[in-house]
Order: sequence, then C-alpha cells, then structure tokens
Amino acid sequence: MINMDEKNAYKTFRIASIRPDNYRVKTFTLDGALEAKPGQFCMVWIPRLNEKPFSIMNADPLTFNIAAVGEFSNKLHELAVGDKITLRGPYGNGFALTGKEKKVLLVGGGYGVAPLYFFAKKCLAQKIEPVMVIGARNEQDVLLEKDFTEEGVRVVVTTDDGSKGIKGFATVAAQAELDAGGVDAVFACGPEKMMAALARLCKDKNIPCQVSLERYMGCGMGICGKCVCGGQRVCADGPIFPGEEALKENDFGQKSRDASGATKTL
Repeated sequence: MINMDEKNAYKTFRIASIRPDNYRVKTFTLDGALEAKPGQFCMVWIPRLNEKPFSIMNADPLTFNIAAVGEFSNKLHELAVGDKITLRGPYGNGFALTGKEKKVLLVGGGYGVAPLYFFAKKCLAQKIEPVMVIGARNEQDVLLEKDFTEEGVRVVVTTDDGSKGIKGFATVAAQAELDAGGVDAVFACGPEKMMAALARLCKDKNIPCQVSLERYMGCGMGICGKCVCGGQRVCADGPIFPGEEALKENDFGQKSRDASGATKTL
C-alpha cells in the first residue's frame, strides 16, 4: 500500500511516447509505473502555472489521455517525448468490484472513457466480461475504441449526430444492454447528466451502479473543500460513488467543468 506521505510526494517521469488521438486529445505514456486503482487520479504540476487532476488511463506504464481544452492542458500538449512531467498521487477511492460479477457494463461519455480502459483491463484480469459503451458528439470525438477492442472488449459506440455507431446518447445503448439482461453491475464516467440518467435507470432495474464525479479540485486530498458535493469531498470520499448515493445529492447531474477546470451549473 502507498501511504499518504508517498502519495503526496512529487514524482517526476519522462514522457516515453505521445499518441495523437484526435484533433485535441493525446495519450501520454510515461517511463515508469504507479501503484494505482482504476478510477483514481493524479495531480499533475506545471511549474509557475498550476496543478490539475487527471484520471489514470493505465498504471503500468503510467498513462494519461489528455484533451487540450484550457491553458493548463494546452501547455501539456506542447510537451514532447523526453520532456519531464511531475505529479503527485494517486488519489481517490477507485472503482470497486465485489468479486461476484461475471459481466459488467462500462459507460463512458466524452473524456470519461480513459479511466474505464484501466478498469476494463482489471475486469479482464479477474475473468469478468466488460462491455464498453463509448458516447461522443460525433465520429471525430470517439475515443479509445481501438484500445478497448485490442484488449478483446466488445465496444458499442454512440454519437449524438449518428456519424458513427448508434445515433443518440450513451444511455440509449446502455439501456439496450441492460434490457438484454446478464449485466451484474454498471460503472460510468463522463458528463453528469449522462451519469445521473444512468444511475436512475440502474436504480429502477435494481442493478448496482458506480459513477465518477467531477468537481473543481484545489488540493486533491480533501483539505481545501473546493470539490464538495453535498456533504462529500469528491477528491477524498470519491471520486467514485454508488449511483444511489450520488442521486441523493441535489446538484448531481446539474454540474459540469469548463475549460479552466472550474465547476459550473448546467
């Protein structure tokens, strides 16, 4: 186990490879590993600028899937192979399996797909069948489909405009998979409106559901209180919460993060 002192210590890696995924997303693979669980995140630091949380796409080698949507992430996109990245973590609780699952449904919307890739690999290692629903606005925005299929995961793609896969939101495909039966649990990461709808669907069907919440994080370790959702600190008590627990919070499904990383009401 990594204790808090180890988590909070800054670690520096070199970039081993950078893969462009689309017009604004790149996958950064670093030259080392981190003991981490799927769903956890790291606070990545850029000297004289700031530090921001990023979900872990893979722990060995340590990998992040980063969209250039603001000043901080654009600065990361300027880095090249061989450059250094400094970070601390991992933080958060991660997705959890009971050990009784045989088949699970993973639902990722937009940039929420990356941590589910890490989780899919964990499921496969435990002989659990993951089915991955990837939701995006259009074909250009579909992320990591090839990564999942190369691991042997069945992928269902949905796009808002119908340019690839099923036309509609990810919840449309998720409901079809749940209606078909055999799904023991659901795990989701992405826009809160999507996750709230999915959590309500799972509640109606009495299927366990876990969702990954996003809030503005100043410290990443539960001290500053900027990421509070209801009575929960998202960075320390989450970011993974049972769907039914998240539905009890009045602002769940009503928030999103802008390019700066700040949380805003929809």
